[in-house]
Amino acid sequence: MRSIFKYCTSILLVLIFLHAVAQEKKDSVEITLPDSLRGRNIYLPTGIRIGTDVFTAIKSYRNLTFDGWEVNADIDFNRYYLAVDYGRWSQGVNLPNGWYNNDGKYIRFGVDMNMLKRDPDRNMFFLGLRYAHASFSDSAAYSFADKYYGNIQKYLVNPNLTANWMEITTGLRAKIWKFFWMGYTIRLKFAPRVHGSGELQTYDIPGYGVSARTAYWGFNYQLFFRIPLRKQPRVIDAKEE
Repeated sequence: MRSIFKYCTSILLVLIFLHAVAQEKKDSVEITLPDSLRGRNIYLPTGIRIGTDVFTAIKSYRNLTFDGWEVNADIDFNRYYLAVDYGRWSQGVNLPNGWYNNDGKYIRFGVDMNMLKRDPDRNMFFLGLRYAHASFSDSAAYSFADKYYGNIQKYLVNPNLTANWMEITTGLRAKIWKFFWMGYTIRLKFAPRVHGSGELQTYDIPGYGVSARTAYWGFNYQLFFRIPLRKQPRVIDAKEE
């Protein structure tokens, strides 16, 4: 998994670097916009990207105790992107004398700000903020020895749990061919809160991870398909005016 991460990261960095070099040459003279494109029109969305997290799919395929998927989407408002992630997570954990399992869905939504300017392809190096919410259930089955009653088996369940947390995000998005994009998102998850636990203390939160950790790093490698909504305004070189 680490080799895949390094390989994908290297490809993205090379693509961004080559694009930045080419863009720098294009921007060697002052760039201006005609008056008709100034103002509110620059904040009208130009397209929606819809994709999925490749790492979650790989983990679900290779790990017999995990099953999940995640769908990602964003829409642009000039340099700002409204982003939404929706996914499912089912995780099994071996206990010393039993088994723990959870199952549920989660949603994250927030805003990303593109730090790259004057890029006609809308490649992104972004910083963002997310609010996340999960609805799920968990259960645990375990056994222990009692000196009077012998071996005792116990089953605990939390049928209606909710959790929420915050995330700070950063990452890259790069256009690879026509309407296809790839990129990655690095997440700093923090401040988890679980509601609805009973005798069983929740161990794992779908979309977050181990609930006892107050901060958690996450990584997604994503593939996107972009649906155009309107033609992107053309940047006019000052010499053309």
